Amino acid sequence: MAFYQEWVEQFRGYNRNIRLSILANVLTHIGLGIFMVIYNFYIRELGYSDQVNGQVISMTSLATAFILIPAGFLSDRYGRKRIMLFGAIATGLMLLTRSLVELQSLLVLFAFGTGLTSAFLQVSAIPWLAENSKPEQRVHLFSMHFAVMTGANVIGSLLGGISTDIFSVFLSELQSVRMTLVFGSLIFLLGFIPILRFNEQVVRTKDIIQKPKERVIQTFTKHRSAIKIVLLFAVAQLLIGFGAGLVIPYLNLYFADRFSAPNSIIGLVISLGQGATMIAMFIGPMVVRRLGEVKSVVFLQLLSLPFLLLTAYTHNLWLAAIGFLFRQALMNAGNPIQMSLMMSKVDDSVKGLANSVNQMVFQLGWAFMGPVSTGIVIKYGSYWGYATVFSITAVLYLLGSLYFFFVFRSFSKPSKVTTAKAI
Repeated sequence: MAFYQEWVEQFRGYNRNIRLSILANVLTHIGLGIFMVIYNFYIRELGYSDQVNGQVISMTSLATAFILIPAGFLSDRYGRKRIMLFGAIATGLMLLTRSLVELQSLLVLFAFGTGLTSAFLQVSAIPWLAENSKPEQRVHLFSMHFAVMTGANVIGSLLGGISTDIFSVFLSELQSVRMTLVFGSLIFLLGFIPILRFNEQVVRTKDIIQKPKERVIQTFTKHRSAIKIVLLFAVAQLLIGFGAGLVIPYLNLYFADRFSAPNSIIGLVISLGQGATMIAMFIGPMVVRRLGEVKSVVFLQLLSLPFLLLTAYTHNLWLAAIGFLFRQALMNAGNPIQMSLMMSKVDDSVKGLANSVNQMVFQLGWAFMGPVSTGIVIKYGSYWGYATVFSITAVLYLLGSLYFFFVFRSFSKPSKVTTAKAI
């Protein structure tokens, strides 16, 4: 009851902007959950190899990595609302187009476009929440943000798998997958409505309204200590991103290839993993109170590694599902804690840049490791191929966690950072 009351009190303390942001988060990630759990199968139904899947994922991540820093500067300059509104509408239209095109060149082209447009949405979300909250609210708020995002993905994954199986009763496999993708794209598009109702009171300081070149120069001279912290965070994210890029985009194919699981079972397993992640994120603030921010992140990430290796080497579907479930929950539970720590260490004027750099290096991992992962699986098969990439991921996660601990262990508590927009 005390746990429940704690979260109810936290939610009551959030302003209208944050509540609308949570609603937008729900709609976009339900749509994205439907789309992402099915899209790999759409490429297969078109007759393309898994190498095309690798190219699509790689181009999406590469585009996001390419545009994230410019998007962060634009978010700091023109306001979060405009950038998020553009990102939501443009990404929804990109997803809808990807549901209809069939040529390989167009699949890759619009995947690149999706990476570009989605960056504008994701780069502003964390700074927007930070600017609409007090420093002491942020661990809970970011935990709730990621938990709601994960919960929406749970719903999306379930709807994606079930919808495809239902549509396949009346339509061909290709058409049933396509209808599911269109359905997901339309739900994603609805996310622009709450964003449209955001109330943003932008106060632009002199350095923010400068010309882009002057803005960049002043950012790197005025906020040197903050930039240093951002770059240190980026190294940790790069290691984790390279590991994640090997396995996370292909988990649906892993369950299909190794265990011949149907779409509905794959959707169920992935949604259960996301549901466990959502619960773990709500528990995150309790872990922080006991261990502090840095130790909590490292503890949760290291605890996930045995479950990752279980998934890598088991021959049993349900053991693989259990391993996936706990790995997903524990590895991701530290994300909101890490975001809260980073946002507490930088000024409002560079929050967009800080978030964009952090996400950019993570996306680079996905961009470069996608083709590597598919190549290994094609060469070594559905058992040893996936076992190899999962094992490499475990090593990269271990290195990333140890680096994070030794570099940031002095950051026992986030510093008090006040902002003009905190309420």
